[in-house]
Amino acid sequence: MGATRPRPQRLWLLSRIANQLHELGYRQLEADSLKPKHVEALTKFWLAEELAIATIKNRMAALRWWAMEVNRQNVIARTNDHYGIPDRVFVTNESKAQTLVAESLTKVRDEHVRMSLEPQAAFGLRREEAIKFIPSYADREEVLVLKDTWTKGGKAREIPIRTLEQRNLLDRAHKLAGRGSLIPAGRNYVQQLRVYEGHTARAGLSKLHGLRHAYAQQRYKELTGWLCPAAGGPESDALTPDQKARDTEARLTISHELGHEREGVTAIYLGR
Repeated sequence: MGATRPRPQRLWLLSRIANQLHELGYRQLEADSLKPKHVEALTKFWLAEELAIATIKNRMAALRWWAMEVNRQNVIARTNDHYGIPDRVFVTNESKAQTLVAESLTKVRDEHVRMSLEPQAAFGLRREEAIKFIPSYADREEVLVLKDTWTKGGKAREIPIRTLEQRNLLDRAHKLAGRGSLIPAGRNYVQQLRVYEGHTARAGLSKLHGLRHAYAQQRYKELTGWLCPAAGGPESDALTPDQKARDTEARLTISHELGHEREGVTAIYLGR
């Protein structure tokens, strides 16, 4: 079968996928070099970055098109289930929040990894944001400013600095990083990501996106005065009109602080 020209959206997706493979350490790949290990690495990375399931499915569809065009269909599993990609994300009102306890943190031997974990918990940062974090840039006294090159989708955002614990954390991050990031000199992001994965695994830490869930749930209680449904609070149907207005406002605030655009996505963190 002769190769067909990819549509612009598919071409953009394939270019992004190729760049991500390069970032993950797979370099000098040809168009027909796709192997199972590449697909496994990509899907693991996408799931860890908490990409929307629809986004991951679109990327898998582009990968399957690519594999068909270069006659490498067998390198990709027939179903997304093989990679742990769910069909849909259901709102179950079951909490996925996870806290970062001091005992677990002390088991992480790399000081830069240890420091990256703390802003994930304290500010709800994504893993990549926490690894690339530059305290001297982000810390603006009353707000944390995240650079667009750190964030999902290249969207800069601000997160309020609200507590003394957050301030103490930032002071320690300044001391460790100086004018640089939480990636130590001599390493790039992908190298530090692998160090991060190794140290957290050895410390028994997993599903660390749960730190973002915990942040969202804590902020919801601060902003509304009651627990969210996922943490045992009242479901939306039980709220009064005034409470529903406060609920919506809180969800919008939390959505922006987590780097999302829509109120609806907060149901994943807070329940409904």
